[in-house]
Amino acid sequence: MLLYNADIFTACSGTIKNGYVLIKNGKIIDVGPMAFCPKDSESYDLSGLTVYPGFIDAHCHLGMWEDGLSFEGDDGNEDTDPATPHLRAVDAVNPGDYCFKEAVMAGVTAVVTGPGSANPVAGQMVAMKTYGDRVDDMIIKEPAAMKFALGENPKNTYHGKDESPATRMATAAIIREQLKKAQRYQRDLLAAEEDEDVDEPEIDVKSEALVLAVDGSIQSHFHAHRSDDIFTAIRLSKEYGLDLVLIHCTEGYMNADKIAAEKIPAVVGPLICTRSKPELSNERDENAAVLRKAGVEVAICTDHPEVPIQYLALSAGIAVRAGMDHDDAIKAITSVPAKILGLSDRIGSIAPGRDADIAVFKGDPLSVYEMPVWVITGGKIAKRP
Repeated sequence: MLLYNADIFTACSGTIKNGYVLIKNGKIIDVGPMAFCPKDSESYDLSGLTVYPGFIDAHCHLGMWEDGLSFEGDDGNEDTDPATPHLRAVDAVNPGDYCFKEAVMAGVTAVVTGPGSANPVAGQMVAMKTYGDRVDDMIIKEPAAMKFALGENPKNTYHGKDESPATRMATAAIIREQLKKAQRYQRDLLAAEEDEDVDEPEIDVKSEALVLAVDGSIQSHFHAHRSDDIFTAIRLSKEYGLDLVLIHCTEGYMNADKIAAEKIPAVVGPLICTRSKPELSNERDENAAVLRKAGVEVAICTDHPEVPIQYLALSAGIAVRAGMDHDDAIKAITSVPAKILGLSDRIGSIAPGRDADIAVFKGDPLSVYEMPVWVITGGKIAKRP
């Protein structure tokens, strides 16, 4: 498939004015200006249009809380135990949820989805495509991250049950306890490998899951809105050597320089919301802009279903309205989340070797008036005029 006569926003090497993209077997195999355009039997003239990488929502709960259902489709919070690292989002996501189709039609071709924030240690996130009908065929990386949660949500969940945690102290203590157990479990496994006279530890599925976070095999995504929770996440990550990504980071703008100095990325959002709970009392639209200007790698998310997945680009547009550079905002839903997630070799940019996930727009993709006129998923046309 050859797309030609279009402007190409590569998200990795600038914009190619009047260029082409050549796709084969679901991959981008060539990109360049029209002067070097090859010929192909399946060619599409995209004159007057701009080609973008498929958009990425780096934090949401797509398929975990199903559209139009209540308890029957609510599979995001196992709020019977504050520590559930062994739970896997891949076992709960329903790709038949109509919101997956809405994502594709809006040009959102990849997401990180998983458990909510009821538990201090919530479980394993999955990075996946939004197109397909079988989760196993849609996976990009699984597990992609371990989800932790600080602040208000764990407190509210368990205070009403007269269980721990009822304070921020207890939330952090539960996380520490689980990480410490995982470290010991890892040491015991290594000791048994190195010495045949040492027995392996008894199977501990929670520790087995957390070992991946402790040894850095997967990232640790910390739900943190308030400044104190942000710094607790940083503190815990330093104590246990975690690969930290700040999720929401609502008060990040208050300490943007300190976060930048720690070289920790942030996934900011939702941006289209009310201050519906105390932790959001200091929410400001300029948060993403301030963090980015300070040098923080910033991705923008919807936190679907808090904000419907199809409004990801619109969320980035709000960040622009509040002071974020326009190109930075587009990269915040393409190349930056791919970089943060360690998936730049597959998604987030238009370059040879990347998956052929593409959104094509006539106007500004961040405008409330715009939707993609073409969407290509895995090299196949999913939407066209």
